[in-house]
Amino acid sequence: MPKPGTTFSSDEPKPSRLGGSIRKILILLVLLAAVGGAIWKIRENRAETAATPTGRAAMGGGPTPVLVTPVVQRTVPVYLTALGTVTAYNSVTIKSRVDGQLLSVNVREGQTVKKGQLLAQIDPRPYQAAVAQAEGQLTKDQATAVNAQAEAGRYTALYGAGVISKESQQLQVSNAGVATGAIQADQAAIEAAKVNVIYTRITSPIDGVVGLRTVDPGNIVHASDSNGLILVNQVQPIAIIFTLPEDQLPQVLKLTRGGATLAVEAYDRSETTHLASGTLLTVDNTIDTTTGTAKIKAVFPNADGSLFPNQFVNVRLIVQDRENAIVVPSAALQTAANGNFLYVVKPGNPPEGLDTTVAGTAPPKSGRSGKGGGKGAKSGDPNAAANGKQNGPSYYVEAVPVKVDLTQGSNVILAAGTVNPGDQIVIDGQEKLKNGGRVIPHQSDPTIAPPPSTGNGHTRVRKADTGDASGPQGTPASGQNGNGTPAPGRSPQ
Repeated sequence: MPKPGTTFSSDEPKPSRLGGSIRKILILLVLLAAVGGAIWKIRENRAETAATPTGRAAMGGGPTPVLVTPVVQRTVPVYLTALGTVTAYNSVTIKSRVDGQLLSVNVREGQTVKKGQLLAQIDPRPYQAAVAQAEGQLTKDQATAVNAQAEAGRYTALYGAGVISKESQQLQVSNAGVATGAIQADQAAIEAAKVNVIYTRITSPIDGVVGLRTVDPGNIVHASDSNGLILVNQVQPIAIIFTLPEDQLPQVLKLTRGGATLAVEAYDRSETTHLASGTLLTVDNTIDTTTGTAKIKAVFPNADGSLFPNQFVNVRLIVQDRENAIVVPSAALQTAANGNFLYVVKPGNPPEGLDTTVAGTAPPKSGRSGKGGGKGAKSGDPNAAANGKQNGPSYYVEAVPVKVDLTQGSNVILAAGTVNPGDQIVIDGQEKLKNGGRVIPHQSDPTIAPPPSTGNGHTRVRKADTGDASGPQGTPASGQNGNGTPAPGRSPQ
């Protein structure tokens, strides 16, 4: 506490003002250091990105990496698509044909059974007793018939001697006939009783698979029961019911009436997994007026059990084989204002004066990442040295107009004349390209197999296909594509 009368010099700062100024200076220095560090980090990351091939390409200083595959020429099936439901080829509800107690069920639920195999047993004793009773009645009636025949013989002799009347003789002959009829009735009763004994053994009428049982052993069952004991479905072979629009029926009927056997392919819900191959069996004789469709039935061997009753499937009915078709993946097809086109990869440098707006494409904006490959392809090539000079071959793309003939799943059939088998086309990365732009081609996975044969002369085109044409007919000769130019090599991924 200063003494009264003490004064401060005007050139000495006050303590409170000095401490506040120091704190402000320290805070400002910390903020400047943080901003400087952030700027340095951003510049370092940009330098690292620019040092990589893809980074230089994205910044507009090099060619664009793209995924390519060759154009192929092969036989392609043309098919009609439909939605179908798997149904058992034969389905039998097993019911008891006699009344009685269910002694046993001799099969497991889900078990595969053969025709004639024992499924269940009804108590046979009441019916065995009925057989014995009928046999006893037959013995009795046979004895009566023997006596009646003897009486008829004696009365016939007496009538011949004139001892008895005609009426008496005819009565004895009639009694003998009644006795003979009783024997025949007894024999029929025995057969009926034996049939009931057979019915106590319930056997499978077809080969198939047993479903869940609805009655357990020990219960009393009746022939009049509405519910059966077991359901048996025949699943080998198995059927698929699907519908087609009425305007497609003439094409199918023309083929079937001409004696052709049409192949049918079944796929799962997503239409990516092939389930089974079969043949068309029949076309229904009625068109549904509410939907304008007709039911069609196809049969499948189903040896591996891949199809199950009431399963939903996608169906392809093959109506034609298009031979020597030019096939490309649908991912390669591009659309412009004046039609469809493909980016075809070609070696060397683009020719002078190449129209960069051909096929409706537009040149990319200069220096914008992701808008195009730009020029200066050497700096973006992974085969280039660190100093940016080109070490490997260079490639560019040309936008080639094409005409689509038919689309089948993930593949497109083109009209001949615009591209050739073996031409390398871009299937991924087109959004960054322009006509004449330089590219780094990467081959699609060569391990992808061509569409497998159905075993009946058809080649399936699945939606799971990527369009890779590395099959036997689509693989270019060593080091060259279909037009005799060197094929792009597989660059490091």
